[in-house]
Amino acid sequence: MREFIYYSKSAVTAGNMIKDDLKKAGRMDIVCNVIIAAFFISNAMRPDVKLHLIFDGPPNNPRHLVLESNEDMPISKKNVAGLIKKLLYKSPDKEGLLEIVPGASVEKKSFEKLVQDLDKDGKDIYLLGKRGTDIRELKNLGDKVFIIGDQDGFPKYKEKFLKQIEKCSVGPKIIFASQVFTILHNELDRNL
Repeated sequence: MREFIYYSKSAVTAGNMIKDDLKKAGRMDIVCNVIIAAFFISNAMRPDVKLHLIFDGPPNNPRHLVLESNEDMPISKKNVAGLIKKLLYKSPDKEGLLEIVPGASVEKKSFEKLVQDLDKDGKDIYLLGKRGTDIRELKNLGDKVFIIGDQDGFPKYKEKFLKQIEKCSVGPKIIFASQVFTILHNELDRNL
C-alpha cells in the first residue's frame, strides 16, 4: 500500500464553503489535482493508494480525510470536489474515522496526531522538501509514508514538530504538489 499525507493549512473544513470557484475554498483546486495525481493513471485507478488529507483552514479545523483506493470507491476525475464536499458535510466533530462512502472516511484529527499515530504503527515517515535524502537513495520505498505540504508549506508553529521527521527530496527544483505525487509513483513503480 502506498501511503501519503497531504497537508493544507488553508483548505476549508466545511462543505458549504466549497463553491464553483475552488480557489476561494482554500485552494481546493490544488487538493483536487493532488487527489487525481495520487489515484489516477491512464484509463484506470491505482489499486494500492491510501491518501490522508489534513485540512487546517476555517471554520472547523482540523479535519482528516482518508481516501483509499478500492473498486467500490465512488470517485472519478470529474467528481473529486463533490466527494470532498460530501465528506466535510458529514464530518464528525471528534476523533474516530467515520466512513462516508466506500474508501472515503473523515474525522477531526490534527496533522501532529496523525503522524504520531502512524509512527506508533511502525511506519517510516518522510517529509518531502527541497532538501533531504534523494528519493532514489531510499530503500523499500513501498513501506514509507510520504508527507507533502501545500503551496504555502507548513506554518511556523509546526517547525519544531517537523524537525523530528526525516526529510527526502524528489529533485533539486520546487514543483507543484501534484507533480510530486507523479514522481513518487514513478519511483515506486520502478522499485517493484
